[in-house]
Amino acid sequence: MTFSIVARSADGQSWGVAVASKFLAVGSAVPAAVAGVGALATQADANVAWKGIGLAHLDEGATASVALQRMLEEDEGRDHRQIGIVDSDGGAVSHTGQACLDWAGSLTGDGYAIQGNVLTGEEVVDAMEAAWLASDPDAPLARRLLAALAAGDAAGGDRRGRQSAALLVVQDGAGYGGLDDIAVDLRVDDHTTPVPELERLLDLNDLYLTASTEDEQVPVTPELEQELEDFAHAQGHRDFHAWVGTENYEMRVAPDLAWIDEKVLAIVREQQGGAGA
Repeated sequence: MTFSIVARSADGQSWGVAVASKFLAVGSAVPAAVAGVGALATQADANVAWKGIGLAHLDEGATASVALQRMLEEDEGRDHRQIGIVDSDGGAVSHTGQACLDWAGSLTGDGYAIQGNVLTGEEVVDAMEAAWLASDPDAPLARRLLAALAAGDAAGGDRRGRQSAALLVVQDGAGYGGLDDIAVDLRVDDHTTPVPELERLLDLNDLYLTASTEDEQVPVTPELEQELEDFAHAQGHRDFHAWVGTENYEMRVAPDLAWIDEKVLAIVREQQGGAGA
């Protein structure tokens, strides 16, 4: 009833899951990941306990294949389950129980596991693998995962239709304010076109919840600082940082206003009618 990709980034710093299904809020049941440990997707007749169990095995040093073997041995419902796992080193495995509804199957490779059940056909996982392998290894993992998910969706996806999709990516210190490892945690719970909607949300996530790179940081000169303060006052705020906090741009403006993200600066100048420093 679901198709997913579980993967590790080429640099070995990020792990994630992208998933879609004709199922309400698939993101609440299928994906799980911990930075430095690994990621997994549990689906079909999903055993949600496998999320904690699988990650615990990986955290204790088990490889993906060893973790999977232990989980299958302990679960009498294994024939109805489907799961993909990627460990800290990029080892990948997938299991499709013999009782899963057709079409059901998987593909695995270095650093990725792709699986699906109740699909329109094998072409779904084939398209996902092709898109993953064709994507830029240096691109953000979230973008690569979403490209693979979109390819599967375009190839037919879940043969029952579309309803929800989710994207989870973890990386050490990549969360809000650098205080956790959740780089991306987005869910489209009930939508006619959930994968395109997930793509829209990822664009917003990058703007609001992703820290600026050095290349995106524009140094704030005294002249630019004055421009920013004048803009904030014109918007009814006590200072520019008050505007930043109100608009949720904290991840893209330096606390000491030493720099401002180029995207945020463009937004400021668009709102003030194109005036420059």
